[in-house]
Amino acid sequence: MAIKEITDRLDQNEFEFHLVTLRFDKKLPKEEKVGNVFVHRLGFVGEMKETADSLSFPLHYNKYIYTLTGAWKGLQLHKKYHFSLVWGITANYAGFAALFFKLFKPKIPYLLTLQEGDPLDHYKKRVGVLYGLHQMIFKKADQVQAISAYLAAWGKKMGFSGWPVVVPNGVDTKLFTKEISEEDRKNLRESLGLKNGDVALITTSRLVIKNGVGDVIQALAKLGENIKFVICGEGYLKDELVKMVDELNVSNRVIWKGYVPHSEMPKYLKACDIFTRPSLSEGFGNSFIEAMAARIPVIATTVGGIADFLFPGKTGYACEPEDPESIVRAVNDVLNNSEKKHAIIEEAYQLATQKYDWNLVAGDMKKVFDNTINIK
Repeated sequence: MAIKEITDRLDQNEFEFHLVTLRFDKKLPKEEKVGNVFVHRLGFVGEMKETADSLSFPLHYNKYIYTLTGAWKGLQLHKKYHFSLVWGITANYAGFAALFFKLFKPKIPYLLTLQEGDPLDHYKKRVGVLYGLHQMIFKKADQVQAISAYLAAWGKKMGFSGWPVVVPNGVDTKLFTKEISEEDRKNLRESLGLKNGDVALITTSRLVIKNGVGDVIQALAKLGENIKFVICGEGYLKDELVKMVDELNVSNRVIWKGYVPHSEMPKYLKACDIFTRPSLSEGFGNSFIEAMAARIPVIATTVGGIADFLFPGKTGYACEPEDPESIVRAVNDVLNNSEKKHAIIEEAYQLATQKYDWNLVAGDMKKVFDNTINIK
């Protein structure tokens, strides 16, 4: 999303982007132009769901092979296009590919963007004996840009010699601030099975451990019968969460919406009453900013990059990781103090629209590109 939102807003007469990525799905073309980006896809292909979190054999090997094939493809493209910059997004598989490109072309500036969302210890465990090589992704970077202060500190800790620049992700304010009519809201709530007097919690989350969706389900069992929970998203935890819902006898209060296109997300947010995602880790969290722009109160943990924009009692309500009781308290706080709720919604809205609009983010990223390209 960040790549698309940023590159779409930059002058095509000044910038040209080539994205080397994985193909996975045989329905996708090997090459195409998307907005201001020429997309080059590599690797084994098969049948893929749009929201798949796990990959079957041999697709899962793509990620490991990509560290070398991605660099090789970049070097081949460089012969034709003479790149001014190599941009590695995340210090993971793409980071290794960018590093290997940089080792072969040391004179080309290398920008590393940190977009990680999993717990940072997770990456150290995954690279294992390659930890020293993993650090080189940071050490060889000419510039590091992070989407939060949390990730910027990690970049410095991992060996980047300069000062990471924080440029956050953003929100399409034109899309998420657009109002919907009361009639459309009523119709959408009815289609979700919501009745008069129901309070709808909503999350827009992949169903994975780090997003804490199970904690909301456990909290739901301790809240009033009129509290419902709308889940927009898919993931490998779906079956486990469905089993939890049945065991807690809240199946009539959980609405599984599944995958929702990003363009449709604003109306679902506006049709509900409270956004919540009690994350265990988060590099930034676009969904929180989008909910703020849509003018619904946000309940979240203040882990990782969330702390950059969620200030308890000012722009949102805080809960604790893996603590359903704290979610219950936060929901009751929203419901029992309307004056406080409206003040928080307004301050969060102002923050989202004035600081995190994608147009502002794209302008800041242009400066990062220009400065990195001009590094001698």
